[in-house]
Amino acid sequence: MNAAGHVHDGGALTDGELIERIRKGDKPLFEAVMRRYNQRLFRLARSLLRDDSEAEDVLQETYVRAYEHLDQLHDSARLSSWLSHILVHEVRARMRKRGRHMKLVDQAGEGAPVRIIPSAVANPEEQTSNRQMGGVLVRAIDALSLGYRVVFVLRDVEGLSTAETADSLGISEMAVKTRLHRARAALRDDLFSRVGEAASPPFAFDGPRCDRIVEKVLSRIQRSEGDAFPLSDGAGLVIGLKDPGSGIH
Repeated sequence: MNAAGHVHDGGALTDGELIERIRKGDKPLFEAVMRRYNQRLFRLARSLLRDDSEAEDVLQETYVRAYEHLDQLHDSARLSSWLSHILVHEVRARMRKRGRHMKLVDQAGEGAPVRIIPSAVANPEEQTSNRQMGGVLVRAIDALSLGYRVVFVLRDVEGLSTAETADSLGISEMAVKTRLHRARAALRDDLFSRVGEAASPPFAFDGPRCDRIVEKVLSRIQRSEGDAFPLSDGAGLVIGLKDPGSGIH
């Protein structure tokens, strides 16, 4: 949402049209990119990190990186997968700093456990969440091992196709199919059908949370670019627009 309170949602513009207009100087339209992919990317980050706050931080970094390197997107039709790759890279970088490693290829290999050992004691916040059916579903998904969890979230929660999921994660379509089958079995069909229909979809990311991420990212971009990243003056006019200059390195 910009300073005038107007939400850039991109309307009927395709991803390719959005990117073309942003590259030509209509930079505020980057807000439309964020609003279009906030839900999907948050769910991806949340499935990898199992922490809402960390997922939001990674999402912000992903958008800032994407904006800074928009010239490196060679096929705008693959915007979704490109953003997913950036996000996975950010998660890996964050985990490496903590001495941990994330291997999506190996985490769900033959013989790897489908579920991980849950925490022995839930904290008060988790206990409150678990009183709601949606919280039960989230906990069940969180109990899946990383390689299964992220595939399940992208396929069954976010609704991506097998091909889209494989492209986003850099794994084969066969691996997606196998992991999804095992993840569904681990969650137990009766649990998911009983809870999934009555509860809100897990890892929701809309309303105030969506606005918060958009505003933080736009603020960071505006601080780095100054007048080169314009805002609406409230009358539909863009102010302070400058030539974006040379490519971003």
